[in-house]
Formats: sequence, C-alpha cells, structure tokens
Amino acid sequence: MRSKKQKVVVAMSGGVDSSAAAWILKKQGHEIIGIYMRLIASQEKSEEAARKVCRHLGIKFYPLNLRDKFKKEIINYFISDYRLGKTPNPCVKCNKVIKFKELLRVREELGADFLATGHYVKSRKYKVESKKYLLKLFRGEDKGKDQSYFLYNLTQAQLKHILFPLGKYRKAEIKKIADDNKLPYLEKESQDVCFLIRDNKLIPHNDFLKEHINLTPGSIKTLRGKKIGEHQGLPLYTVGQRRGVEIGGTGPYYVVKGDYKTNTLYVSENSEDPALFKKEFEVKNMNWTTDQEPKYPFECETVIRYRHKAVKCIVESYKVESNKVESRKYKICLLKPERAVTAGQSAVFYNQNEVLGGGIIDKN
Repeated sequence: MRSKKQKVVVAMSGGVDSSAAAWILKKQGHEIIGIYMRLIASQEKSEEAARKVCRHLGIKFYPLNLRDKFKKEIINYFISDYRLGKTPNPCVKCNKVIKFKELLRVREELGADFLATGHYVKSRKYKVESKKYLLKLFRGEDKGKDQSYFLYNLTQAQLKHILFPLGKYRKAEIKKIADDNKLPYLEKESQDVCFLIRDNKLIPHNDFLKEHINLTPGSIKTLRGKKIGEHQGLPLYTVGQRRGVEIGGTGPYYVVKGDYKTNTLYVSENSEDPALFKKEFEVKNMNWTTDQEPKYPFECETVIRYRHKAVKCIVESYKVESNKVESRKYKICLLKPERAVTAGQSAVFYNQNEVLGGGIIDKN
C-alpha cells in the first residue's frame, strides 16, 4: 500500500480479526469506513460489537443489508447442491458473490481506494512489463489460520483494490494488538457455516437439511449388494462419512457413494477401502488468480477441502465443443490416491505458498 493517506472500506464482523485490521490501517493514517454485512437473522450481537469497535476507533459505521441476496445466492445454493448429491462449500461462494462482489461495489460507490478484510492471506505486486503488474495471492503467515482456500476466485481487477492487513501476522499477535488497544470485539469466533444458527445456537447440519429437503428413505447396501439397513435420505450422507450411518449391532460403516437412480447408499466396513479413494477427478468453474490460463499440463499441489493437507498433482486441460460453443475441461491427476474426493467441494491449486487458482470438484 502506498504511504500516502488512502480511503479504505473495512469489512467489519465484530470479531477480533476485522477489528484489528481496522485498527492497523487507522494507525497507518488512512481514512477508514467500517461496513457491516447483514446476512441472516440473529446477528444482533455481532452487529453491536462491530458498531462499538467503530465507535472506539472513531470511524464511520455503515450496515449493509444483503439478507435477500444471501438467501438467494448462498442458502438456496447450499440446499440445492445437497439435493443433487453434492457437498458444497458455502463460504467459497459467499466470498465470490457476496463479500467481495458487494463490498467492492460499495467501495466504488463511496469513492474509497481499497477494501480491506480480516483474512489471513497475503497479496504481492509483481512487475511483468514496464508499466504492467500482476498481483499474486499467497497463504498467510499463520498457516494454522490461513484462509487462502476460500479466496481462489479473486481476479486481478479485484485484487488491485483489496488489502489484507493481517497476512503477515499470527493470530496470537492480532489478539494482543486488539487487547492492548482495548478493542471491544466479540470474543466468540465466527462459525464455518454462519446460517446454521437459530436463537444464537448452532443447528445440527442434518437437522437443517431435513427442514429444507424432502428426503426419501432407502436401502443401505455393501459394495457386494447385500442390504444391511435403511438410510434417512441420500442428501444427509457424504463420501467417507462414518457418523450417522446407523446399523444396529455391526459396523462402523463408511459411506462410499449414493446411487440417486435407485436411492441406495453404498457403504464399506473398511475405512481404507480402495473404493473410498480417487486418483483422478474433474474440476469445473475454474478461476486462475492471474487471469491467465497456465501452460498445460503442469505439476503443482492441490487442497481438496479446507484444512486438508496439500498433495501433489498434475493439472491437465482440453477443449470441448457443445452446440458450437467451445469450452475447457480440467482433469486433475493426483500423484497418489486421496480419500473422499467429494463433488461440490473446491480443489485449490498452489505453487508452494502461492494460490494459483481453483474450481469445483465435479460429480463423476
């Protein structure tokens, strides 16, 4: 960030991370505006905390009502994907179509230079030509809090207007900054899936799905076709899952797949059953953070779900044509099979700590 004073919109949640981000930027001498996103009901405590932080820092506070858009784009997508037998990551989509899209729009409307968030990631500028630069995205310094997995959909047009003040810090340092400066942040960490809350209590994941999806019970079978029980509805089960596969007197069993044509859940008693592993899969909705298609094939590392260990892979791509419209398909070849590669989750690609891009694991 340039040394001159800039106008910065900060996404405020009421938590320690966004509160410290606002403090750091204000300390640097920039004009700060706090924006709070109203996404769901039961946000009163976090909104009040965000408002108190802004008051403490002496900065403007603006609430932004995005509830209708959030329900349409995120909650409905979450339900729809489960209904189709996928396991979506709503936080990835929320960052793409709600947080960064809407907050960057507000940044422009308010005439601000930058949007800043409390994500633990880094961005760096690289000169590629005399007057041209690329912005690259990297894991945060605190690998235990790194949130780059959720941000692979960012583009160059967006990155040039985004700041990540916490990227060089560890969580313990951020909490100390907040406490030393008496920031009145909300102590409780935000939930992974924020809308699974009612009356300030976390709703069990499957209870939420049962409220929103018409479920049809069916047979549970072994891979050899032997019926051993009844399931409650295929959308309640994810590849590799053990908990919730309730068959009295035997087990434990692990979900291998759901056959939606026959409404059958296939399971295995072996947690390391080869049927639970994949060495190849396809990815759709790919985004490269530099806006440039790499030269294929190439080797890198991929993370197939949040907090999963990065594993080596080769990314291949080929063109396909449908109704005279040309598009690309992407095949990911893992150097060794991985357990529970799950349709609907994101596969994010890295070159060491650099985020190359990512996409959604396709159902196959």
